[in-house]
Amino acid sequence: MSGRTEGGAVKCFLSQILPIWLATSLISLPTPAFAHASDRGHVLLLPTGYYLAGGAFAVAISFLVLALLPADLLDRFWRRRLPLFALSDATRAAISLLSFAGFAILIAAGFFGSRDPLSNPLPLVIWTLLWAGVTLLQGVFGDLWSWLNPWYGAWRLASRLFGTRDHGAWRLPGWVGCWPAVILFFAFAWFELIDPAPDDPGRLALAAGLYWLFSFLAMLAFGYRDWSRSGEFLTVFFSMVARFAVAERNQDGRLGLCWPGAKLLTAQPLPTSGIAFLLLALSSVSFDGLSKTFFWLGLFGINPLEFPGRTALTGSGTFGLILTFALLAAVFLLAVWLGQRLAGCDHTLAQAAGVLVWSIVPIALAYHVAHYLTALLVDGQYALAALSDPLAMGWNLFGTADMQIEAGIVAGADSAWWLWNIQAGAIILGHVLAVLVAHGFAWRLHPEPSRAALSQFPLTLLMIAYTVFGLWLLATPTVG
Repeated sequence: MSGRTEGGAVKCFLSQILPIWLATSLISLPTPAFAHASDRGHVLLLPTGYYLAGGAFAVAISFLVLALLPADLLDRFWRRRLPLFALSDATRAAISLLSFAGFAILIAAGFFGSRDPLSNPLPLVIWTLLWAGVTLLQGVFGDLWSWLNPWYGAWRLASRLFGTRDHGAWRLPGWVGCWPAVILFFAFAWFELIDPAPDDPGRLALAAGLYWLFSFLAMLAFGYRDWSRSGEFLTVFFSMVARFAVAERNQDGRLGLCWPGAKLLTAQPLPTSGIAFLLLALSSVSFDGLSKTFFWLGLFGINPLEFPGRTALTGSGTFGLILTFALLAAVFLLAVWLGQRLAGCDHTLAQAAGVLVWSIVPIALAYHVAHYLTALLVDGQYALAALSDPLAMGWNLFGTADMQIEAGIVAGADSAWWLWNIQAGAIILGHVLAVLVAHGFAWRLHPEPSRAALSQFPLTLLMIAYTVFGLWLLATPTVG
């Protein structure tokens, strides 16, 4: 077949299939909803099941489209790049040192500033600007954290002063992998979701200060590069999220633009510890939403209208966090194993899972956006105000200390409608892109089109189910 004939066939196919996909995507978006500003559940004008079915159908149609498209067309799509300009590393250490100075001021604010979490900049910066905002920026613009993290500049300075080697005095054994980061990320998730007072400025300052010191000493001992890739969970997480971004920087320092998720397809297979880390990142955000639902609280005999507080839920919360991770890991590995059996492939489960787990990144980023959107819109304003007076001494450093907080941005029928559209759209789009990425990896594992499509069928079913679960979390009533 000639290139012109093949191109015409592809255009004809797209003209017939893409309108169906767009229609199903639009069906999944809701009509206006009414809710209190503090609630994430919405009373929809049509049964919630319609939207769940529409989102699931959009993901299913995406799988069918990709299964029928020519492999070389998808490959050319992923490889396209738009070169921009070169960016030097000369100022990286200086920016990191400024970040460290800002972090030190935040720690001081945590110990000596206001006791109100909405007036003290430490909890607002860590939980809102860092955990919610920087994650979003990483997913759009690339690895900004490598410049902003508060360790690199201090490590460079200390390694020069003490004459230590860049690789540190000791080497981490190969079997360690990312397990230190997995353990530390679990501790971080537990502190955020289960601890009775994660927003308490003094408590958070102690935890954050000790973690910075621990990581800094580990970097001096094992080298910045090795510990950042194995033990510093923020760097591990942000570097994985950055692979989804539309901006990339090559080995020569030149910036360029690419398709969202294109860098994921160039990633090396993850070891077992890396698989566990990505699944834990997704399951922890999912459990954060699930733990606030009337359904989850009802399982433990708790009346959501008489919420007893986080202290009473420490045991059930810890159990739920572990259970959610275990269930997601088991279902994901089962889907990968079934896919390999259907395709008749001789790849081991670890090899296939280490490649396909990268398709979790778009889903994890989508859940992050949907879950933290309202906090970013409202608490982000409180953060701007608090940063002008970090020690509660009446300062107005940036002219924002007296700014009017517009909490109504997430209140009212119109706001609820827009929030739902953005949150639901993010979850559906994240799963659609995950199917696209997973299909690209399937071609790497199974060059034959039929085997590649068969291998993806169980994983696509899992993504459809997770789409329904994510939309249900947005629509179901919650506390807090």
